Amino acid sequence: MTRYDIAIIGTGPAGLEAAITAKVRNKNIILFGNKELSNKMQVVDHPILNYLGLPSVTGKEMAAAFTKQLEELDIKITEEKVTSVYAMGNYFALQLGNNEMVEADTVILASGVVAGKPYPGEEKFLGRGVSYCATCDAPLYKGKVVAVIGGGADEEAEADFLGEVCEKVYYLPLYKEEPHFTHDNIIVVREKPVEITGAMKVNKLVSDQNEYDVACVFILRAAQFPGQLVPGLEVEGNAVKVDLQMRTNLPGLFAAGDIAGQPYQYIKSAGQGNVAALSAVNYLAEKQRKQ
Repeated sequence: MTRYDIAIIGTGPAGLEAAITAKVRNKNIILFGNKELSNKMQVVDHPILNYLGLPSVTGKEMAAAFTKQLEELDIKITEEKVTSVYAMGNYFALQLGNNEMVEADTVILASGVVAGKPYPGEEKFLGRGVSYCATCDAPLYKGKVVAVIGGGADEEAEADFLGEVCEKVYYLPLYKEEPHFTHDNIIVVREKPVEITGAMKVNKLVSDQNEYDVACVFILRAAQFPGQLVPGLEVEGNAVKVDLQMRTNLPGLFAAGDIAGQPYQYIKSAGQGNVAALSAVNYLAEKQRKQ
């Protein structure tokens, strides 16, 4: 298995700047995100007035400029979703949505801020009937009844896969568009998830209207809360706690951009991405000297 020098999660300004800086410093990187880059940029049609060097540029124009720079540096984007990051001592193991694993000596979190907060019971039952990866954990619930909380239409493929394996799937979409599935045992439920309950393991999903007996609740978000993504990571609210070098409490793990807290500004995110990459480079150099 190839072990990368730096794995970067996120394709907003922080993640892209981190990738560019690391690439310029000749590091072997892997960049996870969306080839369309940050949705936050794609929906901004008004001019952004405070980004140095790009006066009065819209979010879409900024995304186009970033994409061109990535192409010039031959930086590829891996669109497979990272579901978990585990600190393994002297490296990190990243579990992907397709159940594959990627290893990296350092990791930079730049996946943006996740709105809201975990559902009651979500953290308590993680690994005991709460899962963030249908592809990974579906075999554990073969022939059983499960629920899926779908954060966006991109999550429908994972729910469809569960339809192949499970007896019944309750699908609770958190978006307005009508979901489309190929299996008739997937039941779309237009209700608001409220709580996940159980004893030793999950046995019920509670909505604002009903209760559903289930063996597992799959919570499929575009990005996980940082505390759920990386076990042992120190957070404050929805933000990762970092120092001025973008270091977290886990050696070799850095965070930059909106995930590191306010202000939510493109220029701040890019600057922090640069600092995080340089800190990762310095960490790798120090690690090499000690070997």
